[in-house]
Amino acid sequence: MQLLRTNVPSLRGTIQVPGDKSISHRAVMLGAIANGTTTIANFLAGEDCLSTIDCFRKMGVAITQNGTDVIVEGKGIEGLKEPTEILNVGNSGTTTRLLLGILAGCSFHACLIGDESIAKRPMARVTKPLAMMGARIDGRDGGNYTPLSIRGGHLQPIQYHSPVASAQVKSAILLAGLMTDGTTTVTEPVKSRDHTERMVRLFGGKVDVDALTVSVSGKQQLKGTNVYVPGDISSAAFFLVAGAIVPDSEIVLQNVGLNPTRTGILDVLQQMGADVAIENIRNEDTEPIGDIMIRTSALKATEIGGALIPRLIDEIPIIALLATQAEGTTIIKDAAELKVKETNRIDTVVSELRKLGAHIEATEDGMIIRGKTPLKADGVTVDSHGDHRIGMMLAVAACITEGTMSLNRPEAIAVSYPTFFEHLQILSEQK
Repeated sequence: MQLLRTNVPSLRGTIQVPGDKSISHRAVMLGAIANGTTTIANFLAGEDCLSTIDCFRKMGVAITQNGTDVIVEGKGIEGLKEPTEILNVGNSGTTTRLLLGILAGCSFHACLIGDESIAKRPMARVTKPLAMMGARIDGRDGGNYTPLSIRGGHLQPIQYHSPVASAQVKSAILLAGLMTDGTTTVTEPVKSRDHTERMVRLFGGKVDVDALTVSVSGKQQLKGTNVYVPGDISSAAFFLVAGAIVPDSEIVLQNVGLNPTRTGILDVLQQMGADVAIENIRNEDTEPIGDIMIRTSALKATEIGGALIPRLIDEIPIIALLATQAEGTTIIKDAAELKVKETNRIDTVVSELRKLGAHIEATEDGMIIRGKTPLKADGVTVDSHGDHRIGMMLAVAACITEGTMSLNRPEAIAVSYPTFFEHLQILSEQK
């Protein structure tokens, strides 16, 4: 348990958030199945991404890591070896689902297991289309939950219409499609994040995108390359909200990824009237990067739903906190996907913010938040529930809360932002 600093007078200064988790995962995975050496700079050395490295090492891939620098010695998909140990994905849903896509194209047998949280997260959304392609997958509830057993190889291409907008589902199928004879396509109801498509091209592969449909041809040979991982906008979101709601604040976040499939948090801040600016945009041909400045702002309520949701699904916990400090009623809808994250994030966000006096209620697919509401605690203990994004949201909430509060299971934050509390301390000490 950790005592949180409450009623922070201001947050000021410049920081660089850790590398993007989604891109770090994919850089290791594609580097492992490419031919030649891949160097990764600004890799996120958080627990989830380290689980990905561990899994590929167990399949014979030489990977060296020195802090945020990683070198992957790829030998092509044929270079992967049958693991002699169970592949432990830890708390990482991305590792689990994307790795299944790669293993679907391998003729050997592998077993995947994760932590208690992963064991509750549905995998049929991935295992069913992979089975349609020819992979043999078994596990609890017909392959819907870990532990999972998979034997791949001899895949057939499919044309898949995904019922959900999920980058993990899309990516798993596309990665399997790289190992088929023929063309595999995935069509989504709404466009999800496109890091896999961009990175396959960076490794010399070809991906075709036509509106909501993405296609890959099989048997492509990827080549090792150099990858720079931009700062994770999902991590930046916590300090963007902190800068907007903590009094007398001005924060600059450098080198943040600005992929348009991920910048929904910036759209919401602008809709709510936040004083936010983006500067020094560059690297637009691969993964765009820029610097974001945020100042304390007078906020107004908004409605969030539809096509915006996939572009900010991971940021909804911190957006809920933002809404408590906006004048009026904010409605978040079309976000039922939150129920199958590390926790049921709808129920968890509502229950934890209510402990601080927030006027928030859960709906079937989102939340209703009434503001502006002062937050108060009197020796309250809040809980991350083992969910990194809930933990960070509550630490930011403490900054504007009167009284004393403690956070149970703060170690969950290390999954995506090992230096979070250090950065919060730096910003609170600068004048």
